[in-house]
Amino acid sequence: MVKKKLVLSFPPRLTQQPVTYDLIRKFDLQVNILRARVVPRERGRIVMELKGSAKDIKAGLEYLEEQGVQVDPMVQEMRHYSDKCVQCTACTAMCPTDALTIEPVSREIIFEPSHCIMCESCIAACSYGAMESQF
Repeated sequence: MVKKKLVLSFPPRLTQQPVTYDLIRKFDLQVNILRARVVPRERGRIVMELKGSAKDIKAGLEYLEEQGVQVDPMVQEMRHYSDKCVQCTACTAMCPTDALTIEPVSREIIFEPSHCIMCESCIAACSYGAMESQF
């Protein structure tokens, strides 16, 4: 079983189409939508986790590309700027997935993008602008 966190960008013509339903029905994939912004007649974006066999995920991603959906790995969407971070640790208390943790010895903030679900709680908690979303 393979898991992938992805950002899907839909052209306006596809925001009314059941593309995620097709991933489940046609390719036997588990779809966990972590965040979405879909507005009729505008570009849509969904952050999701896909789970299934490697073969089914590959076929599902090929289907998305054929439909005109841009698929990007999620890790490129959230950034931690260590030069702006003052190590106050406010963000770590707000992070529901432990994507932001404190290194026990140095007491520095560690950002693990693969754990991030882009809830943006850290952005609200950081007064120094050390976290930024590209969503």
